Amino acid sequence: ENLISVASGANHALTPEEIDRQADRIRGADMLVLQLETPLDTVCRAAKIAADAGVPVMLDPAPAVPLPGKLLACVTYLTPNETEAELLTGVAVRDEDSAREAAERLLAAGTRYAIVTLGAKGAQITDSTGTVLIRSTPVDAVDTTAAGDAFNGGLAWALAGGMALQQAVRQACLVGALSATRLGAQPSLPTKDELDRFVQSEVR
Repeated sequence: ENLISVASGANHALTPEEIDRQADRIRGADMLVLQLETPLDTVCRAAKIAADAGVPVMLDPAPAVPLPGKLLACVTYLTPNETEAELLTGVAVRDEDSAREAAERLLAAGTRYAIVTLGAKGAQITDSTGTVLIRSTPVDAVDTTAAGDAFNGGLAWALAGGMALQQAVRQACLVGALSATRLGAQPSLPTKDELDRFVQSEVR
């Protein structure tokens, strides 16, 4: 478990006008990944540009704040953890059933896929067809700081590469698990070669 304090700094100064100047880059992307350490108006603008161009949008709603419907309508993959899912929906996420209830509320609000991360338990995917739990790999956790960032990065990379959603979430769970075995935030994020070696060690 961890406790994190945010000092937004330059992130908080990012404006919608600056996003507009990069609109062509967004329209040409394989995936747009967003989080909420930048102003909400800026996030909404980026998401709208991507959605209008048919670019999938992944939103990690951290730190959690109420999300406007216009933003959720642009989001393909919403990836809250248990605490964020509760803050967004009012549903106390304590197990798989409550995670599904929260996810269903997020779908009703506009997102296409709600992927609730459940720490060491893995991640639960909910869409219009139902819910499936993707279990994580047990590890001896040293520091879970940035495990959620690792999960989202791994998921975006896998999906942008054409991987099917359930397989991509499995891959993302492995990335998150591996990052939790290391100290720090950025230093804990694995390379592709490190991930491959980790997967091979788990297979054996």
